[in-house]
Amino acid sequence: MDMNTVLAVAGVIVVAIVVIALSVWLGKSRKRDLDRAMGKVAPDNKKTRDAKAAADARLAAEAEEAKAATAAAAAESAKSAESVKAESASAAQAEPEPAAAPKPEPQPASKPTPARSEPPESVGSRLTRLKAKLAKSGNPFGKALFDILAKDNLSEADWEDVEDTLLLADVGADASAQLVDDLRTDARITGKADPAEVRATLKEKLLDLVGRDTDRRLNAEKPGAAKPSVIIMVGVNGTGKTTTAGKLARLFVAENKQVMMGAADTFRAAAADQLETWGARVNVPVVRSDKDGADPASVAFEASAKAKEANADVLIIDTAGRLQNKSNLMDELGKIRRVTEKNLPVDEVLLVLDATTGQNGMAQAKVFAEAIGITGVVLSKLDGSAKGGIVISVQKELGVPVKLVGLGEGPDDLAPFDPEGFVDGILA
Repeated sequence: MDMNTVLAVAGVIVVAIVVIALSVWLGKSRKRDLDRAMGKVAPDNKKTRDAKAAADARLAAEAEEAKAATAAAAAESAKSAESVKAESASAAQAEPEPAAAPKPEPQPASKPTPARSEPPESVGSRLTRLKAKLAKSGNPFGKALFDILAKDNLSEADWEDVEDTLLLADVGADASAQLVDDLRTDARITGKADPAEVRATLKEKLLDLVGRDTDRRLNAEKPGAAKPSVIIMVGVNGTGKTTTAGKLARLFVAENKQVMMGAADTFRAAAADQLETWGARVNVPVVRSDKDGADPASVAFEASAKAKEANADVLIIDTAGRLQNKSNLMDELGKIRRVTEKNLPVDEVLLVLDATTGQNGMAQAKVFAEAIGITGVVLSKLDGSAKGGIVISVQKELGVPVKLVGLGEGPDDLAPFDPEGFVDGILA
């Protein structure tokens, strides 16, 4: 029963009570009138009978009025209840109650299937595409050299232009002087040579400087590599260490290697989140701290312990970017390496350099090499740099090879450094 119906019934009851109370009161009133008219003992005379008749008539009239009022109240209550009922029925028709959904049948428990990542582009296809990117990039020094050397009867000013071009491309003073000397003594250059011969000679000289026979394999890919093989990523802020770590993990996963990553960049909360995003894309677990500003060495230690326990093939440790002139931060890198080596030997320390920084990158590289020891260089953003000569100078100064290059933001825009592809690209 709804609230409106209850209120209607209650109104009828209240009216009935009022009528009963009124009848009682009228009876007492009649008795008082008779008592006043007849005294304590009412004599049976005409005056008394007239008074009694008048009282009875008045009481009957009042009773009829009360009865009519009760009937009207009851009718009004019934009408209200009927109206409420009709409104409720209309509302029910307008908004029917939804039927109870059937209970689903219980399904057998199953283990979640890990997301499958798309396989990376093949190495051959990637190198071809990267070579094309390099040819269209801002690496004009090869073309500038060719334009000068293709002239007949090179003057001393032309040779100075050659050396200036090399210096502007951050080849380095020593390497530039060596290349100019080699070119000047080559008969095919100093004579009236065919342009194709000039180009072929220039290519050979550049390949000699870049290092055509240098072993650029990652230590994790060499026969007899340690397991897990530990790679530490280092560099200044903004060079792309975290992104490179994720792309590198993708390459290892494509080779069916079990990979784990450690987020030792604890100063930038977004770095650990970014690394986890990469890990999720390639199904690689990431070891990280639950709180910002944790000791990065402790994260590296935990990651190395878990990688050892899981018998992973490769552990990639991402570190925080730091300026080379901050001695305390550079010392921290050495601590990360020492703590990690309590569990596993460190096979690789990759310095990520922004190719657009030029000789500033060289200053960075020297300090990092002294602080933690460097086994290889990753040159990022090589496609947007006019300073491709950094490849030559960084190898000559540090005595370590450029092992990987980045030529874009895509997940497959990281590839092993190919000397011939690099030289062909800048001479295109």
